[in-house]
Amino acid sequence: MAALSAGTRAPQFELPLIEGGAEFSLEQARARGPVLLVFFKISCPVCQYALPFLERIYKAHGGGKVTIAGISQNPAKDTRQFLERFGITFEVLLDDTKSFPVSSAYGLTNVPTAFWIAEDGEIEIASVGWVKADVEQMAHKAAEANQATATPIFSPGEQIADFRAG
Repeated sequence: MAALSAGTRAPQFELPLIEGGAEFSLEQARARGPVLLVFFKISCPVCQYALPFLERIYKAHGGGKVTIAGISQNPAKDTRQFLERFGITFEVLLDDTKSFPVSSAYGLTNVPTAFWIAEDGEIEIASVGWVKADVEQMAHKAAEANQATATPIFSPGEQIADFRAG
């Protein structure tokens, strides 16, 4: 089964936050505005490449109406080490590492997989692996949702791959 595509309704879910305490609810996050979800595994080289760029979107345009959240397919301890190593500060949730209910509901076959979910629950962008154009589009949507000027996510002279398979 392939990952859910744009135009599909995003499945509702609740998952624990890595910090513990309250659970993250997609429905509650959508009530505030659009949601950028990214599924990842810590051993995935493309995830290691992609997540720092998504962190840039979070630093530039996260908060306000936009929620950016990662969904780890690894145990909490290993995920915390990954977040520290790659400087990830956006919210991270933990999918169950035995049954992967949320990853399965979203039809994941590869990571990273990112979804831009509109307030009405429709998936507007479904991006599997690393697709530079999708990341730029998500950054633009995040700025637009917060009524801000889009901030460049990539630095001049930075060598950025257009595509890397997940």
